Amino acid sequence: MRTLDHVSDTDLILSFQNGDSCAFENLINRYKDKIFSSILFFVKDSYLAEDLFQDVFIKIIDTLKNKRYTEEGKFLPWALRIAHNLCVDYFRKVKRAPSIRTSDNKDIFELLQISEDAPDTKVMQSQSHDRVRQMLDLLPEEQREIIVLRHYANLSFKEIAAITNCSINTALGRMRYGLINLRKMMTEKQISL
Repeated sequence: MRTLDHVSDTDLILSFQNGDSCAFENLINRYKDKIFSSILFFVKDSYLAEDLFQDVFIKIIDTLKNKRYTEEGKFLPWALRIAHNLCVDYFRKVKRAPSIRTSDNKDIFELLQISEDAPDTKVMQSQSHDRVRQMLDLLPEEQREIIVLRHYANLSFKEIAAITNCSINTALGRMRYGLINLRKMMTEKQISL
């Protein structure tokens, strides 16, 4: 596979539409981790996340091949919106809320590797992640969703608003209240990270 890291998303899409499957492979590799992590956050089951991840890319391929893609320069937010909608559709279909843990008893925080550190640093980071995860689990779903998309998927509030189908001000408000609630929990439980 040749590397096309310097090529824009729009150019990769055009190349793919003109028959270059390598261009699409580069596009997938560029964003697969963020898209998969977002799906896993919503469904909290790695097997289901893998299935939905494949469905997202089938939908993306279909849209691109039929030249219905109109989000020039905004591929990632568009792909994440598709992922979010497929997750919502799945839960509507099965009419249940997402579970808290994945089938292998892990969650998104355990999947995020920040860096290779010394064992004592890893233990401290793990404890901090556990505390943050426990506090995030206590937040209302809308606040937790915004915080995870902002801090762990590194999305802008404009992208988050598009994915969660709310206004930028609503996304900002949910983030603000989520952080206020986290600070309250930290103060009440006398937790320092």
